[in-house]
Amino acid sequence: MIVTTHRPDRTDTVRARLGRGRRLLPLLALPLLTMLGGCNFVVLHPAGYVAEQQRNLVLAATGLMLLIIVPVIAFTLIFAWRYRATNEDAVYDPEWHHSTQLEVLIWTAPLMIIIALGALTWIGTHTLDPFRPLSKIDPKRDVPAGTQPLEIEAVAMDWKWLFLYPQYGIATVNEVAAPVDRPIRFKITATDVMNTFYVPTLAGMVYAMPGMQTQLHAVINREGAWEGRSAHYSGAGFSNMFFKFHGLTNDGFDQWIAKTKAQGGDLSQEAYLKLEEPSEAEPARYYKSYMKGLYDRIIGMCPRPDQMCVGEMTKIDAQGGASGEEAEANYKRLQYDNRLAERGVEGPGATAPASETGPHGQTQPEGMKPRLDMGNPEVRGQKSPDSQGKGSGEGQSEGGQIAPKQLNQ
Repeated sequence: MIVTTHRPDRTDTVRARLGRGRRLLPLLALPLLTMLGGCNFVVLHPAGYVAEQQRNLVLAATGLMLLIIVPVIAFTLIFAWRYRATNEDAVYDPEWHHSTQLEVLIWTAPLMIIIALGALTWIGTHTLDPFRPLSKIDPKRDVPAGTQPLEIEAVAMDWKWLFLYPQYGIATVNEVAAPVDRPIRFKITATDVMNTFYVPTLAGMVYAMPGMQTQLHAVINREGAWEGRSAHYSGAGFSNMFFKFHGLTNDGFDQWIAKTKAQGGDLSQEAYLKLEEPSEAEPARYYKSYMKGLYDRIIGMCPRPDQMCVGEMTKIDAQGGASGEEAEANYKRLQYDNRLAERGVEGPGATAPASETGPHGQTQPEGMKPRLDMGNPEVRGQKSPDSQGKGSGEGQSEGGQIAPKQLNQ
C-alpha cells in the first residue's frame, strides 16, 4: 500500500498568513485611536448663539458635500470590484462610449449641490456678519427691546490682549468676562502687527489690525470659562498669546467688576507704555481705571503725547499738506513703527525697516545688483558701486540708486 502525504501549496500558506494579518489590522489601529483622546472639538460644542449658527453652517455644508463624496467613493469601489479582470461574469463592452441618462445624473446632482451651498453660504454670510448687531440671543429668543449691549474694546499687543470696558471704566489683560444672554459688541484693533481675535465657543475669528477697527457682535448663552487666542502668527510670543473668556451670571459679572476695581491699579500713560513692551505668557492683570481716550489714541497710532495721531495727519493732508520746518516736525511726530526700537525694547527677531536692524541673512539675492545697505542701514541713500559717476537720473531705474529711508524707519 502506498501512502501519500499532502504537501500544502505555497499559495495556500500565503493566503492563510494574509488572512491572519487582516484579522490583526483592527488591533493595530487601536493605539492610533488613543491619540484622539487629546482632541477637543470645541468648534462643534459652541456656548454662544453666533458660534452655534456657524457650527450649523459647517455641518450643513459638510452634509451637502457628502451627498456627492460618499456615492462617488462607494461606486468607485463597487465598479473596481465588479469589473475586475478576474470577474468573467461582468459584461465587457469596449464599444460603449456615451449614456445620456448617466450624463444627466453626473452633472445635475453636483449642480444642485452647488446651488444649495451657494444659497446657504450667501444667507449665512450676511446673517452672521460680525459688524451686524444681533437680533436674537438664541434660536428661540429675540433681543429684548432697549437692551444695551456690553461694549468691550480689545487690543492685540505683543504678545498679550488688553481689554477695555468703557461702560465700567476698567481694563484687564488676558482675561475678559461677560454676562450670560447679554449682547456683546467688541471693538478690535492692534498696536503692532496683524492678529486675529478668536474665542471658538463664542463666535468666529475677526482680524485685529493697527490703525484700524473691526467689530464683532456676539452673545454667550451659558456659564463657563473658555480659551481665547490669536489665530494669526505674529512673532516670537505668538504660541503663548491666549486669554480666558468667562461667561457669568449678572450677579457674577457684577462681582467680577467689583473684584477688578478692588484689586486693580491705574493704567496711566506710563503704565500703558510699559505694558506695550513685548512680553510673553503674561498672567491676568486688572486695572480699576485707565487714561481717558486710550483706545482712540491706540487706533490713531499715537500712544505717546508727542506723537501725531492719524486723524490729525489726515486733516493736514486734506488741507494741502505742510512744508518746510512744519513738515519736518510732523515727520518726527509721525514716527511709530520704530518706537520700541528707540526705547531698546523691541521684540526678538525684529528686522529692518521698522527696527533698522539688519536682516538675519547676509546673502545677496540672486539677480539683484550689489547693495551697500545689505545689513547696514546707515548707508541708505548712497549709490551702489556700478552707479558712481552717473547722472542724477541715469541708471536709477535699474536699481543703481539705493532707496532712501522711508517714513517711520
